[in-house]
Amino acid sequence: MRSKILVVDDEADLQLLIKQKFRRQIREQEYEFLFAENGVKALEVIDQHPDVDMVLSDINMPEMDGLTLLVRIGELSPILKSVIVSAYGDMDNIRSAMNRGAYDFLTKPIDFKDLEVTMEKTLHYVAQLKETVKAVRENDILRMYVDSSVLQFMTQEAFEQSLMTSENIEGTVVFMDMCGFTSISEKEPAEVVVELINKYFDVMVKEIIAQGGLVDKFMGDAVMAVFRGEYHLDRAIESSLAVRNHIAGFTEKLSDQTGYHPNVSIGINSGEMVSGNIGSAALKRLDYTVIGDVVNVAQRLQAIAKPGQVVVSESSYQQIKEAFKCNPVGEVNLKNKSAAVMIYEVLE
Repeated sequence: MRSKILVVDDEADLQLLIKQKFRRQIREQEYEFLFAENGVKALEVIDQHPDVDMVLSDINMPEMDGLTLLVRIGELSPILKSVIVSAYGDMDNIRSAMNRGAYDFLTKPIDFKDLEVTMEKTLHYVAQLKETVKAVRENDILRMYVDSSVLQFMTQEAFEQSLMTSENIEGTVVFMDMCGFTSISEKEPAEVVVELINKYFDVMVKEIIAQGGLVDKFMGDAVMAVFRGEYHLDRAIESSLAVRNHIAGFTEKLSDQTGYHPNVSIGINSGEMVSGNIGSAALKRLDYTVIGDVVNVAQRLQAIAKPGQVVVSESSYQQIKEAFKCNPVGEVNLKNKSAAVMIYEVLE
């Protein structure tokens, strides 16, 4: 089935570039692209084509910008999903976009391989939502014939089956945690804490995106990222080293005039994991994320890592030892692992 994608951008060259990069998908009727130069025109296109599946939108545009468009799209349809593609990749714009309902955020210049993966992920999610709505609507006719408790069970079951679908993927998971930041948050004013953590998250997000990774979630003062595709482990390590080096160069002056030299501890693990919509069907709240032993080990490696350390498992080390300089840390005991695990620190 052909997917219909609306591209909203005031750059005239982008339309031609999109058509060139996706010419095979267009020729094979996998994708159909529609175009609008700003948010106002985009809403007109959506009104004319209510079957649009997803929107790729810039932020800075005349008449109506991309952030305003996100809000309007959310009001029009809970199913239509938007991905922001912008040169303004700072943390404020990323968070503003996510808070307004953006499904993902990519930066310019466009990495078309990353864009294609993001489009596939978004369209897959939209297809699942449509199947859910279809199942619920089909069940409406049963209200005249079926007991309400039975109908509720059937509707719930349809939701669980359509949104709880999953797949096994090969990838790399990275956990980046700010060392010692909890003590900072306890003694500094709230505005200072927020300003600092956003500053560090900004560095992390930019380096993750630069290497084609996806920010899975923010967890307190930590970030979880996922890398897929070719050389996913190498790209995850490149990103992690860049984050470590960048943040280690900061020096912050606190309210008591003492200095704070931030550092990150990073855990990386690679392998097969489950990807899908994880959450509560009862609350209708799910996140598209990854779970499994690979994810758990990555988080535990981060917990073991010292400030400034990038730690990998033995299996990851065997894959990267010819490309990166590493030192053995030693054997450690990880939760739910019967045998000790050998870990390594990636230096450069």
